Amino acid sequence: MSPDGAVGVLIVDDQAPFRRAAKMVLAATPGFDVVGEAESGEEAVELFDTLAPGLVLMDINLPGINGIEATRRITEAHPDATVLLLSTYQAADLPSGADSCGAAGYVNKEEFGPAVVLDLWAKREAP
Repeated sequence: MSPDGAVGVLIVDDQAPFRRAAKMVLAATPGFDVVGEAESGEEAVELFDTLAPGLVLMDINLPGINGIEATRRITEAHPDATVLLLSTYQAADLPSGADSCGAAGYVNKEEFGPAVVLDLWAKREAP
């Protein structure tokens, strides 16, 4: 949680234009604040430990360890972590491990928007 009670979000993507777009989506999503950005899987794992965000938006294709491995490391160390995988893959074409890395879900980047964030968060908090 950020100081104002909003959910802190870590954006992980090696492409600056997508990080900017994700920040705009989150600015339009009530209750969520960007607390950090990472460009690699290793940086994401380190920043998660430092920032303890409530939500991680994780690209799959990253330099170094990919988003699937970074998600696995984060969710193994922090079982309550909520990670949403984002990429340009169609759901049927996701790389091996995407469905077993601990991510809360997958969204194609073209479909990413405030409704997706709110829907994921509502499902996460449902009993």
